[in-house]
Order: sequence, then C-alpha cells, then structure tokens
Amino acid sequence: MCPDIRGQRRDEDPEARLEEAKGLALAIGIVVAHSFVLPVREVKPNTLFGEGQVQRIATDCELHEAELVIVDGALSPIQQRNLEEKIGRKVIDRTGLILEIFGERAATAEGRLQVELAHLDYQQSRLVRSWTHLERQRGGFGFLGGPGETQIEADRRMIRDRMGRLRRELEQVRKTRELHRKRRGRAPWPVIALVGYTNAGKSTLFNRLTGADVMAEDLLFATLDPTMRAITLPGVEKAILSDTVGFISDLPTQLVAAFRATLEEVTAADIVLHVRDIANPDNAAQKKQVLNILQDLGVVDETGQAQDAVLLEVWNKWDKLSAEQAEALAEIADQQDDVIRMSAQTGEGIDALGEKLGKVLTSGARTLSLTISASDGARIAWLHQHGEVLADEDGGEGEDGPMRQIEVRLTEKELGRFEAL
Repeated sequence: MCPDIRGQRRDEDPEARLEEAKGLALAIGIVVAHSFVLPVREVKPNTLFGEGQVQRIATDCELHEAELVIVDGALSPIQQRNLEEKIGRKVIDRTGLILEIFGERAATAEGRLQVELAHLDYQQSRLVRSWTHLERQRGGFGFLGGPGETQIEADRRMIRDRMGRLRRELEQVRKTRELHRKRRGRAPWPVIALVGYTNAGKSTLFNRLTGADVMAEDLLFATLDPTMRAITLPGVEKAILSDTVGFISDLPTQLVAAFRATLEEVTAADIVLHVRDIANPDNAAQKKQVLNILQDLGVVDETGQAQDAVLLEVWNKWDKLSAEQAEALAEIADQQDDVIRMSAQTGEGIDALGEKLGKVLTSGARTLSLTISASDGARIAWLHQHGEVLADEDGGEGEDGPMRQIEVRLTEKELGRFEAL
C-alpha cells in the first residue's frame, strides 16, 4: 500500500508511486495480491495509520490471503512492530523492500559488502522488533560484556563490530577504485557514465553500444554492480562506457552511503549520459530525483548544470510513445542541443547518439598539418586510427626520402600520445 500523507509535498503522483512499489515487489518475485493508496490525514506515532485504517488493512489481508504487507514509505521500528502485532502479518517498509532486492541481486564481492553494510545499519535500529530472544539475560566473561549484559546489547555490539570490518573492507575497495581511475586518467581514454532512474533502459543502451550481454530486463534494479566496456566512436578510437546502479526516489540513506564508492565512477566521467524513460508519465519527477543525487555527488550544481563533465539527456523508449506524444516531444527535443531521442530496444537514434558523443569528445580537437616520412608507416597508421585525417598527400622529397603531408584533427590527449610515439 502507498500512504498519501496530508501536508507532505511530493513530486510524484500517489498512483504512480503505487505502481513503482508494485514494480519493486515484482522485482523480488513477490506476488501482489492487492494494492491501494491510503490517505493519511494525521500520522499516528505508534502505527502511522489510524485505528480504522489498521483494521481495514487486516481485513484486506484476510480477504486476499496476504502473508506480507509492504508499506511504500518509512516506518519507525515501533510502528513496524505495532503494525505486525495488530495485523498478524509480516510488515516491511520501502527501505526494507529495496534492501531485500539489493541483497538478492548483488553479484560482485564489493556489491555484497555494500548491501550487507546497508542491511546491518538498517537492522540495528530494529533489533527491538526483529529478534526473538531479546528478553534473555546472560552472564559472561569480561570480554563478552560482563555479567548482566542483555542479549540486545550484545547483538548490537556484534553488529557494530561487523559494520566496522565492512567499512574497512569497503575503504580498501574505494582506494583500489581510485588507483584504477588514476591509471585510466593517465591513459587518454575518455569515460562516459550512464545514469538514470531505475528501469530507464541504461543496461539495454549499454548492450546496444558495446555488444555486451549485461542483464537488461523490464525490472527495477536489474543492474546493481557497475560494468565497464570499451567502445569506439566517430573520431574517438576508444572510450570507456560505464553502466551504474539505477536511482530511485527515497533511496534508503544506508544505500546511498554504501554505494558511494560505486557512484564515484560518475564523478570521474567526461560525459554523463542521463537516460530517461520518456514514455513514463512520471518522467519529470524521476529526472528531478536523479539530478538531486547527482547534486549530492557534486556532478551538477543547484541549477542542474554539470560541473566538470558534459551532461547529455537520452530520451529513451521513444518507440513506446504515441504519434501525438512523439510529435509534441520532438519539437521540444529539437530545440535543445543536449537531448538525443532514441530507442535502445529498437536501435532507433543510436547512430545519432554515437555522432553526438564523438562530436563532444573531439570538440577540443585541433587541426594539424604534419610532414612525416613515407617510410614511417607506424606513425601514419596511428594517425589514421586515432585521429580524423582530413588529407593525406604526397609531401615531396625530404632528407629521409619521400614524405607524406597529412592534415589531421587530434584532441589534446591524442596529440600527447602521438608526440610520445
């Protein structure tokens, strides 16, 4: 259910939020028996909902034989425990649901570390609800906490110790990533990062551009672990394309903190491609959520303008628009230089995107006129492979024999590499 709390300003429509919550449930294999928006006039500190509403939820659970209640909002530990007691069912909130999805999907060692840290951070505030042995007292030796330490205190201390170890391991991961970024920085290859709301089509676009086989399904959070591949673009021999975890409204703070090391890849990008599901009626609110997270990362400023990278918008799923919608949106897109309309599923617009990326990455290129010995085939081939050769003509005779006169466009990075040959 989606609580619609009076006085709480939201950009998203309650029905759209409800559909998103159903999508989250489906993403982890939960069968949705019933769903509804529940208006909340006054938040009750003990249960969030009023007594009559709690009774209605309990009745609906009986009627639809539901075993689990998902509240698409934040519940305090006390509210969660009280609702479970009154309804007689397991209750989880939005944060708990997203954590469950992340726990199931994380594939790499780093991803699992991040999810476990986020889960423990969330769990330690809910020991009062989720542990069944809390009333026991036990004695012990000094290093176990001493006589009379309650089980809940021991459990909390155990969780804090485990979180400390996870943070140290993740810090090592962050340092390793930083070293890799510095190594890539020394190489002349530009980095393009895909960002966007979850299920906007980032992984489908990633596969289309790279020929890779990254998991791309019509599911929320199909991608959790970052993936990188090399691609070739017009005028650019090699660029690194990075697929990242999708953003979502009210992303749990535990997860934002845990996945910061992963999202740091975005801060090192030369181009940030914001992939939008333009066919989604709630896409304007989704864009705002993505820009808020990019602002937290320091990628854009308060006005949504990129700081160091170039920010481009990909209006994806164009094939899902009606003819009238496409016509109206095409007029808007054509007036903006930073918008590419396309369908990653059908491939429509993929060439235009490639040309745009190549144009942006070579915008600082200089046209040079070089005279090179015709026998220096390696350097001539390098220019043809890495630069945009405008002319390659006979340069007459030189001290070392026949020469070639080559006019070529090179970026500063490529020029540095050429001079180092």
